[in-house]
Amino acid sequence: MSFRIIAAFALGLFSAVSANAAGDAAKGATIAKQVCMACHGADGNSMIPMYPKLAGQHPEYIAKQLNNFKSGERNNAIMAGMVTTLSPEDMDNLGAFYASQAAKGGTAQSNGKGSAGEKIYKAGVAGKGVPACASCHGPTGSGVPVQFPRLAGQHAEYTTAQLKTFRSGERANDAAKMMRMIAAKLSDEEMAAVADYIQGLR
Repeated sequence: MSFRIIAAFALGLFSAVSANAAGDAAKGATIAKQVCMACHGADGNSMIPMYPKLAGQHPEYIAKQLNNFKSGERNNAIMAGMVTTLSPEDMDNLGAFYASQAAKGGTAQSNGKGSAGEKIYKAGVAGKGVPACASCHGPTGSGVPVQFPRLAGQHAEYTTAQLKTFRSGERANDAAKMMRMIAAKLSDEEMAAVADYIQGLR
């Protein structure tokens, strides 16, 4: 099965799962202040590299991840505790709040223009059958609403950790196993390089 066919299937599946998530950003702000701020920052621009930046993320993606944490489809002990009391409406409201916040960019440490990280992000790794990250997440890392998350400026430490959990199968909430299949083909060095490049995207 070609990557394009898998991607098309994933688009349909993800759209069906999280169709038209809508929420109230003001209500989401209240929940974020009570539940999320310590790790993700007041505006979703986490300063702690192990916790993801949520500002500017697509609301449907945030709502889906929160639902997956609550159902156990995405396994994380910290987040499992955080979502215990959240209703589906709360999750939509949080998605709306974080989507409304301005994302603050990061800086690539060593993988800027012409780097290994840029090559992986823009062209993939042909010899391993790894597609370009940009083919789903966009050339600037802005993602595609509903289908694929925003990556631009995300902490390299967090991105690398997620790629490793996809590779190990510990994280398995990706549609059609797309990220698991891709991560399985990447070395630790390739993951670190592309994650650093992503951190510098704006």
